[in-house]
Amino acid sequence: MKILHTVEFYHPSIGGMQEVVKQISEHLVKFGHEVTIATTRLPERTYKELNGVKIVDFNVSGNLARGLSGDIDSYRRFILNSEFDIITNFAAQQWATDAIIQITDSIKAKKVFVPTGFSGLYDTAYKHYFESMKVWMKKYDVNIFLSNDYRDINFARNSGVKNCVIIPNGASQDEFLAEVNIDIRSKLGISKEEFLIINVSSHTGIKGHQEAIDIFNQTKIKNAVFLMIANSFEQGCNKSCKQKELRFKKSIKRLFDRKKLIITSLTREETIAAYKEAELFLFTSNIECSPIVLFECMASKTPFLTTDVGNAKEIIDWCQAGLLLPTLKNSRGYSKAKIKESARVLKQIYIQNEQRELMKTLGFGVWTRRFTWDKVSREYEKLYFSLLEV
Repeated sequence: MKILHTVEFYHPSIGGMQEVVKQISEHLVKFGHEVTIATTRLPERTYKELNGVKIVDFNVSGNLARGLSGDIDSYRRFILNSEFDIITNFAAQQWATDAIIQITDSIKAKKVFVPTGFSGLYDTAYKHYFESMKVWMKKYDVNIFLSNDYRDINFARNSGVKNCVIIPNGASQDEFLAEVNIDIRSKLGISKEEFLIINVSSHTGIKGHQEAIDIFNQTKIKNAVFLMIANSFEQGCNKSCKQKELRFKKSIKRLFDRKKLIITSLTREETIAAYKEAELFLFTSNIECSPIVLFECMASKTPFLTTDVGNAKEIIDWCQAGLLLPTLKNSRGYSKAKIKESARVLKQIYIQNEQRELMKTLGFGVWTRRFTWDKVSREYEKLYFSLLEV
């Protein structure tokens, strides 16, 4: 098959959506298919192909609600003049989908849409956008959802969209089954006796970093380290996180509880090493669709605590490898951990070593059977083949 995946950002850009599309695309290439990515042009990307996946980039930005800008006509001509068998748009509310969503009737290829959450569904600025979405989704040959119960699939069902399937996210067997050659504790000055809690999420300002730090600070445990692995993000929470880190270290409470807070960025290899070394993952994001980090917890045998965000509750039901933190949700659907109550949950799992061991075993087993990227990508391949048979 000749397949086009469109996504706002792609490697070397880092993020959950980038990782999903990269993994699926590279696996489909391994399965013998020709895959091309249409994405935003980045000055640091100096190549047109990566791991067998072709990359075509455009100087376009924005979305239909805020306005599109750049060379939109070139992108549309590329789509309309292409000879792909399958065109899949990953994520709404961004130009790579929005610039062509109104012209789907003119696209010859089979059309697939992966909404990935509809984060702006409750935002008044997107009111007309989502009114139109009720029609647009019906023009795709199929809509892929990551969850059986989240705002995007419920929106589709309530709008009478019938062409829906569910394919979950996953985690990489190549990464998590490989031997680790990095002593991350030694590198970061964390002793074997210290209880290691990690968080992996960028400084976007909506990953709940402030809440995570507050929960760790208030949890009545000793000799523990909270390692926050976070890439910088323009206009994000970089500065405020560093300020909290400084205040945490200077607190007189550290003389008694011997807790440490480390906020840093790591390479992917170092991050995998941290996953495998951690006793617990603390995830307090404010908005998600289907968090990849929770699948990576399963793959690394790391039990997790998470806010009720995206389909985290459903993932816990699937794997039994995590616990839900007490969570508040506002009118826009954003989640926020209850600090005091979450601190008590953290303390309980900290002292329940046997429960953590069971969660590790259960999560890893379920990931192996259902949620490797190889298995997820095979589901995409099977779906793509079925569309071409119609």
